[in-house]
Amino acid sequence: MTRYLITGAAGMLGQDLQQALAGRDVTALSRAHLDITDQDAVAAAVAGHDVVVNAAAYTKVDDAESHEDDAFAVNARGPAVLATAAVAAGARLVQVSTDYVFDGTGTSPYAEDEPTRPIGAYGRTKAAGEDAVRAIAPDSSYIVRAAWLYGAGGPNFAKTMVRLAASHDTVSVVTDQVGQPTWTGDLARQIVAMLDVEAPAGVYHGTNSGQASWFDFTRAIFAGTGLDPERVLPTDSAAFVRPAPRPAYSVLGHDAWTAVGIAPLRDWRDALDAAIAAGVLAA
Repeated sequence: MTRYLITGAAGMLGQDLQQALAGRDVTALSRAHLDITDQDAVAAAVAGHDVVVNAAAYTKVDDAESHEDDAFAVNARGPAVLATAAVAAGARLVQVSTDYVFDGTGTSPYAEDEPTRPIGAYGRTKAAGEDAVRAIAPDSSYIVRAAWLYGAGGPNFAKTMVRLAASHDTVSVVTDQVGQPTWTGDLARQIVAMLDVEAPAGVYHGTNSGQASWFDFTRAIFAGTGLDPERVLPTDSAAFVRPAPRPAYSVLGHDAWTAVGIAPLRDWRDALDAAIAAGVLAA
């Protein structure tokens, strides 16, 4: 029987991975139970497992600008430690990465083999993590890039918009950042499907299909939850100046899934409808 280890198991994706692997032999460790930068602790945790899914990450994008060393420890050194332990144990490793490894200046979906050009500290540390995993475990690792995640198990943009709707007559949301809203439930199931068919090692883009601006996404959230989408007003990024730069274009291509005979994730609108029906955006 395949034994799975999930790191970062208390996070939004980590919780959905546990659901997607329900009924299997799973060890789920949160940050409180495993420091992925601790070589001895990681080696002990990985031993005896066949698959390691690393959902642990430093995801405070703005804080990373002034705490890049802290972000690097979790996002780059941690994956290197996990990859080393996975190779020693003969286990496959799934490293969850991000659209932030790209610069966001593209005009067509980023291919899986597109060179990475991060524009901020968070993206730099995640790209370094990818590089480490590829170097240490080239034949037994998967890099799955995610983006614009929302789910039941943690704070996220979609939940924030529903909450704001309860206290604000209108919400202003940017139209000049485009990406792929992605339900962690869909992503978790896709990762499990990839592991079940023993897909080739490599880079895969774990985002729902299609594209939307944050404005489009918010209008769909309002409409799907019975709110008036006309309460969502357009603005641009100049109205929300933050420490970390945001990629303007974060649409990822999905050719790698098709190449290995797995259907890419469904359209983001269908995923959102299903997530709302499942109560994902409930307070």
